Formats: sequence, C-alpha cells, structure tokens
Amino acid sequence: QVQLAESGGGLVQPGGSLKLSCAASGSIFSIYAMAWSRQAPGKQREFVARITRRGMANYADSLKGRFTISADYAQNTVWLQMNNLKPEDTAVYYCSAGPLSEPDRYWGQGAQVTVSS
Repeated sequence: QVQLAESGGGLVQPGGSLKLSCAASGSIFSIYAMAWSRQAPGKQREFVARITRRGMANYADSLKGRFTISADYAQNTVWLQMNNLKPEDTAVYYCSAGPLSEPDRYWGQGAQVTVSS
C-alpha cells in the first residue's frame, strides 16, 4: 500500500502562482510514476501531469507552459508548480501513484485550489 498526502492548496488571485506538494509513504518501491489530476465542480476528473522515476514528464495539452511537474523520488515527493492561474483552474487537485501496470492505483485525499479575485 502507498499513502499519498497533498499540501499547498489555497486561495489565489487570477494570474498568481501556487505550488502543490504530494508526499508518498508506504510501499514506495512499487511506484513507477506519480501524477496530478483535478476535478472542478460539476465536472469529471481530468489528467494534469505525470512524471516517472526516470524523470519523463507528460502534460495535458491545455496546461503545457503554465503547469510544471517535478519529483524527487529519494524524498518520495512530487510537486506541481502552477503559474498564471485562471478561475477555470479552480478544482480539487489529486495526487496519484502506482506501478507501471496501474499508474493511478493509489490516490490522495485532494487539495482545494481556488482561483478568485
């Protein structure tokens, strides 16, 4: 089992920045990649970004250039740097992790991000 704990959410004004963190614990040796997804009110959860142990990252096309994922697997932590935030980025942001066969096996509880003036 892997436990994931997100932190860093909050209220930010449009155009501002926020950095989310996700710390993994438990059977971390099984983790192939860690990722971020988000779910806005009334919408389905959507993929944001993923990064593997080897540092390979991929993003949702609509978020490239504004969001950056990074990780330190020695610290079992993944971050999501979000810049130039927009009201439509308001959502609960979830961290996920898992083995190659099931990269989203484990999920955190989520961190609320609200972009509003």
